[in-house]
Amino acid sequence: MERLRRTMLFVPGNNPGMLRDAHIYGADSILFDLEDSVSMGEKNAARLLVYHSLKAIQYGNCELVVRVNPLNTPYGRQDIEAVVRAGAQVIRLPKTESVQDILDMELEIERVEKEAGIPVGRTKLMAAVESALGVLNAQSICVASKRLIGIAIGAEDYCANIKTQRTKEGLELFFARNMVLNAARAAGIAALDTVFSDVEDMDGFETEVRLIKGLGFDGKSVINPRQIGPVHRIFLPTEKEITSARRVIRALREAEARGSGVVSVDGRMVDRPVVLRAQRIIQMAVASNLIVDEEEMLDE
Repeated sequence: MERLRRTMLFVPGNNPGMLRDAHIYGADSILFDLEDSVSMGEKNAARLLVYHSLKAIQYGNCELVVRVNPLNTPYGRQDIEAVVRAGAQVIRLPKTESVQDILDMELEIERVEKEAGIPVGRTKLMAAVESALGVLNAQSICVASKRLIGIAIGAEDYCANIKTQRTKEGLELFFARNMVLNAARAAGIAALDTVFSDVEDMDGFETEVRLIKGLGFDGKSVINPRQIGPVHRIFLPTEKEITSARRVIRALREAEARGSGVVSVDGRMVDRPVVLRAQRIIQMAVASNLIVDEEEMLDE
């Protein structure tokens, strides 16, 4: 099954305390940021901190993502050199606007992998689109590389680029969110929503999480540990969904045991999208401790 990415916690690369403790809050993914949250004067120190954190700290099952500086800055290549060698699982490329941005980053990652004796292709990519051009090119970006595991939208830069302001209602993001989401789904990769910057407005935050879940996003970038719990709670499957998914998965197992490719529940054939949805619900239930173990649940 695909990895859950309900929450991706942003951690400034120049904050030793947060780098040390990032995994204790329960986010699905940790994003070590070397870009916007780090001032120019601290770029080199942040890179070194993130490098040693990745090498020395056991982050458990958290997916380890690093947002590097773009290649057209003095820091991008140095960032890639360090974090690929340190074992980052995913590199998040900010301000992605074209296929060429992805290809250039892929070439740089591959160079470091080869020089370091790392299996080529081990380091994955995530694109972040933050402009009108990036949004319009989302479809081609999503299929630009086999390394690409997801795409995210950066709302603040996007809104500035289209000459508007971000609102709680989010109407200004409706087009961009749907473009990014549909591009991701067509390519079979994850789609992550933007951050909600007002950490004191938990009601507004939860409203936005419900919106992006309803649209179909896999999860949300978060900037404060307080935001993790509400996202996971809102993404919880209901008891009815779990019961239905359980029946579909059991039918799938029974069909596989018979050597049949036909799955049916109550005499009705179940197609692949229904199976995939059921598998994801079970995965969510296990991750949320609603079910101790998938196999145990199916044997009840």
